[in-house]
Amino acid sequence: MTRTVVESRSKTVTIGFDQPFCVIGERINPTGRKKLAAELEAGDFSTVEKDALEQVACGALMLDVNAGVVYNSNPNPNETEPPLMRSIIELVQGLVDVPLCIDSSVPDALEAGLAAAHGRPLLNSVTGEEERMERVLPLVKKYNVPVVAISNDDTGISEDPEVRFAVAKKIVERAADFGIPAHDIVVDPLVMPIGAMATAGQQVFALVRKLREELKVNTTCGASNISFGLPNRHGINAAFLPMAISAGMTSAIMNPVRPQEMEAIRAANLLMNNDAHGAAWIRANKPPAVEGEAQAGRGGREGRRRRRERG
Repeated sequence: MTRTVVESRSKTVTIGFDQPFCVIGERINPTGRKKLAAELEAGDFSTVEKDALEQVACGALMLDVNAGVVYNSNPNPNETEPPLMRSIIELVQGLVDVPLCIDSSVPDALEAGLAAAHGRPLLNSVTGEEERMERVLPLVKKYNVPVVAISNDDTGISEDPEVRFAVAKKIVERAADFGIPAHDIVVDPLVMPIGAMATAGQQVFALVRKLREELKVNTTCGASNISFGLPNRHGINAAFLPMAISAGMTSAIMNPVRPQEMEAIRAANLLMNNDAHGAAWIRANKPPAVEGEAQAGRGGREGRRRRRERG
């Protein structure tokens, strides 16, 4: 059974076919978030702090950390991104104890994140581009970490799922040349927007099954891509995630603050028998105690105990 192990300072999370779905919080990422980007450029980490705490409180098992800010004073990401990545990771690790997903298109930022991270983070990402594989896979081997493999290469992102599978296979095979096992590769088969491609959902479900059965790898995705450009995106995402889980997807980079989507994942874990005795579902849906009820219950038990002692 394929299992990908990630660690923080003291916690271990296992991504696997027989494990609860791994929610990777996406919020610490300035892409498309102008306010966050401006804050980071100004050295203000207050939103990062809030997002880290809130995502873990809402059920994220891991946190994705992306430091891709274009500084007006220095637009060169090779210079600006590595120190920012290091600072964010050190901050987040001081607030929450969950494994991290170090996310960057800049190899030097990936290495800066690896050097700062506790435990065994997930590296995000390597693609099928020759230059990228030659730069990133040695880092994966050096630090002995798992890596997200994105199914695009020098030709771009193909709409043909067979081409995307072939790219994933190429990355897995090239990783083996570096001594990196398949269980340390988490493939992102790339989810296309359903609004632009009507078969996008069917494509990714078929791809996930094939990746699981033929390459024996775990999978992930940017879950919200499926609903891009459509109304009521959270309704679509909440339907997509259990269907992807049923097809064999084992993790997703997503927003855990959305209760509709998290409830769908908990239900899917229960239905896929990845929630032992339904404990997580029951805990999440336990009605809140009525004020005074808990105290009365304790008093009742204490009273009975005292009566037995007197008797």
